[in-house]
Amino acid sequence: MRAEKKIISKEYVGRLNASPFFIVIGYQGLKVGHFTELRKRLIKAGAEVHVVKNSIFRIAAKEAGVGELNGTLAGQLAVITGQKDISVAAKVVKTFGAEFDKMKVKFGYLNNQRLAEADLMQLADLPSIEVLRSKLLGVLNAPAQKLVTIINTPAQQLARVIKAKAEKAE
Repeated sequence: MRAEKKIISKEYVGRLNASPFFIVIGYQGLKVGHFTELRKRLIKAGAEVHVVKNSIFRIAAKEAGVGELNGTLAGQLAVITGQKDISVAAKVVKTFGAEFDKMKVKFGYLNNQRLAEADLMQLADLPSIEVLRSKLLGVLNAPAQKLVTIINTPAQQLARVIKAKAEKAE
């Protein structure tokens, strides 16, 4: 492999190792302006997209421990990586794909586990991590609220009885 290709391969390996996920998309027929719009949306979602050379990316994926991608890399491909939640990036890809039919989701990886297009679309339908955390907190908080209510109820009833007795005595 030539020196330039080794440098590019190291860059790909670095991106793959730094990200817990990646999504491979086909962008054939997508105009430059639309691709730039996709980049902007992904940056807002905490992800980035890079056009890759298939043969070099195949080698880089193998070096990064992803596995063999022999038959799956064909055509004009770009790879989406990020540090944040995969569902946010998948949501951007899904909405962008609905707007522009030229972009196609090929596959993805999450923690070295392969995800098909259908799996990525299911991840896109999930609520954001903040919403899930708030729901979990609500579920965890509910028993404590019920316990406080149960503990306070006898004291409240006793206070009402004493107040009623005091009003009756007057």
